[in-house]
Amino acid sequence: MKFLAITLIVHAPDPVTRVRKSTHDRFREVIDNALLAEELGFDGFGVGERHERPFISSSPPVVLSHLAALTSRIRLFTAVTTLSLLDPVRAYEDYATLDHLSEGRLELIIGKGNGAAQRELYHVTAEDQWERNAESYELFRQIWRNDKVTASPAFRGELKDAEVWPRPYQRPVRVWHGSATSRESVDLAARYGDPLFSANVTNPIEPYAELVRHYRERWEHYGHDPALATVGAGSAGFCTARTSQEAVAAYRPVFEGQLAFQKRLGLEPVFPTLEDFVARSSALIGSPQQVIEKVHRYHEQFGHSVLHLHADASGLTPARHRASLELFQAEIAPTLRRDLPDPPWTWGPVAPADGTTDDAGAPARTDPSASGTASGTDDTAAPAPTPR
Repeated sequence: MKFLAITLIVHAPDPVTRVRKSTHDRFREVIDNALLAEELGFDGFGVGERHERPFISSSPPVVLSHLAALTSRIRLFTAVTTLSLLDPVRAYEDYATLDHLSEGRLELIIGKGNGAAQRELYHVTAEDQWERNAESYELFRQIWRNDKVTASPAFRGELKDAEVWPRPYQRPVRVWHGSATSRESVDLAARYGDPLFSANVTNPIEPYAELVRHYRERWEHYGHDPALATVGAGSAGFCTARTSQEAVAAYRPVFEGQLAFQKRLGLEPVFPTLEDFVARSSALIGSPQQVIEKVHRYHEQFGHSVLHLHADASGLTPARHRASLELFQAEIAPTLRRDLPDPPWTWGPVAPADGTTDDAGAPARTDPSASGTASGTDDTAAPAPTPR
């Protein structure tokens, strides 16, 4: 199993102290958390994309490019790239550039995104967001793989023998599909033979497990090898300590602050008590053995090979958050790495297949296990955008 630390770069008051950091200090915290994740041995660090308050994660390519310059090993994820809102040509340019700057450490998790405010900002409707997401991904995928692209999409201008630069470092980049509540993203991932990342943070396990089962069914429907279907999963919160009592006591002020915030917004909490949250959510709160057992229980339902933890302290003191992450890497991760499988591909930048070069003179790179090629498919396996 592989482990990511992910931040959505929430810029809100601390749920315990009610103090909100400055924008500058919040970005500095993201940088420090990424450096800590690499120091402790995490396999990846993810940055979300949101275009509405209370988030300041509107530009993940910029943040990840800065992190690429400060790190050397850890893989850099988007969590998620909101392709339903973006021009896929421009998104390609940003991420192909980042792919080179990071020397092939980039992986994308894409999704339509959530929130009415950001849809209004980008003039996207609830009715067309899924269609935009699929079309943008199809075009993004074509551009990444082909030196020239001709397409007549519905939601942007026509492309005719278009060349988009720079050509990428990885051929191709791996793309995961973020899944929270809908079958559309699940079906899109299965159709292209791409991995799925379950949000798995808001509700009990059942609705997420149902979507994962649907993904595996659709994966086989589209003719892919069942052994290569790959799932990642999130976690709703994290705090581990030597004893469960210590972990729960440390997390209680965080939960109570979050509960109070939900009530101020008039939201009905899914988990009304901390004990219910620990028992029925995906939160990993307890002793190392309890965390290991809970991940195993979720693995029985998901069969996931990648797990994300919160990169942010989210109300814990910095010292407690660091101690939890250190304990995770010292006593939890080694057991889970031994007991649970890795994704069915090499975890790292795509290496040159041979000495050939692309049209720009860079080494031609292929990876038969990367996005959409895990089952031997290629760009002809799914339709390109067509005139409407």
